[in-house]
Amino acid sequence: MTQRADHWNKVYKTKETDQVSWFQADPASSLRAIALCGPKALSVIDIGGGASRLVGALLDQRRKDLTVLDISQQALTLSRLRLGAGGDRVAWIAADVTQWQPQRQWDIWHDRAVFHFLIKAEDRAAYLQALRAAVPIGGYVILASFAPEGPTSCSGLPVQRYAPGDMHAVLGTDFDLLHNWSEDHATPGGGAQAFTWCLFQRN
Repeated sequence: MTQRADHWNKVYKTKETDQVSWFQADPASSLRAIALCGPKALSVIDIGGGASRLVGALLDQRRKDLTVLDISQQALTLSRLRLGAGGDRVAWIAADVTQWQPQRQWDIWHDRAVFHFLIKAEDRAAYLQALRAAVPIGGYVILASFAPEGPTSCSGLPVQRYAPGDMHAVLGTDFDLLHNWSEDHATPGGGAQAFTWCLFQRN
């Protein structure tokens, strides 16, 4: 197990899932972005989905081809237990996305939790390699990160902050920026975190 995986497993073993700063009872922005991509038959992979409520909300929409990838096996276990029988309708992958080799492709790649932690160029390059292998031409990429005025760290780790143009520059010209918006995320502790949301389509 890597040091990175150890960190996130410890987080989910020592904190309640609804008390971590990134918790959302209602993943409204994620659902909005996914809805912009097209019909509910489209497949979705949630990168860094962990113990997020998003996959449960997608199951409630009767979506059928859902995958959650997270570096923390502990987070995935907690999510699966919370969903009960519904968890059997989700594919769960415990992996570090920067070391992962996709075995299939998905119509929609969603990431609200991982990209801004990749402060090293080699980690971003590895992430993009996995993304390009997993997303076909015409597929969609949803990325949310801390905005330029957002936090400089999260869970004790430094983060990279992005404006939409910065994110597009990292992703590359083979992706078209379709939509972007800002969001102030209210943390369980009563704080606010400025986020940048972007929806891309691979060209």
